[in-house]
Amino acid sequence: MSGPGAATAAPPCPLCGLAQGAPAVSAGRRFSDCAGCGLVSVDRSALPSPEQAFEQYALHRNDPDDPRYRRFLSQLTAPLLAKLAPGAQGLDFGCGPGPAIGPMLAEAGCPVATYDPCFADDPAVLEHQYDFVTATEVVEHFHHPASAFAQFDALIRPGGWLGVMTLLLTPETDFRTWFYARDPTHVAFYRPGTLRWIARRFGWSLETDGVRVALFGKPGAA
Repeated sequence: MSGPGAATAAPPCPLCGLAQGAPAVSAGRRFSDCAGCGLVSVDRSALPSPEQAFEQYALHRNDPDDPRYRRFLSQLTAPLLAKLAPGAQGLDFGCGPGPAIGPMLAEAGCPVATYDPCFADDPAVLEHQYDFVTATEVVEHFHHPASAFAQFDALIRPGGWLGVMTLLLTPETDFRTWFYARDPTHVAFYRPGTLRWIARRFGWSLETDGVRVALFGKPGAA
């Protein structure tokens, strides 16, 4: 990632807590690139307010009955279902205004609860543990990814799975022109190495396509 530097150092990384290098500028926002975990995160002063985020999220038109959208989500659901026992119970975290993961997995015999701080804010569903949790096009919105992934760990039963979809930042990505970084609600960007750091942090296994899908496996009970 390149761009004009700033005179002052960035605050600690919101994922691993290490000090970061000087910020770089892209699409009018300042980002910091963590040398510890590889997360690229927006400057804290540029984080959208809840009201700004909701306005952007409300523009999403993800139709759960759209075959193209289902094909997109099947990049996650197909490998996840191969890991799940029949009747496994899950949570779709960040389901958005038109949940599709839930119906797709329920059709395969795995019932899914939904949670979204803007569109399905039911804290009661966060008081349970699940055989799996899905977060599709969600983790790039996290202002506090360290606490969010810790919450995922608490939500998943031993032996369970976390399925994540987010477009990964790779060496081929030109961050200065990357469309994914132009969404004002996208504030955290993950490299494949960032996924490996997260897996080590929580003792999870990791399977990823290196593009946008990651399956984290939580070890079973001893």
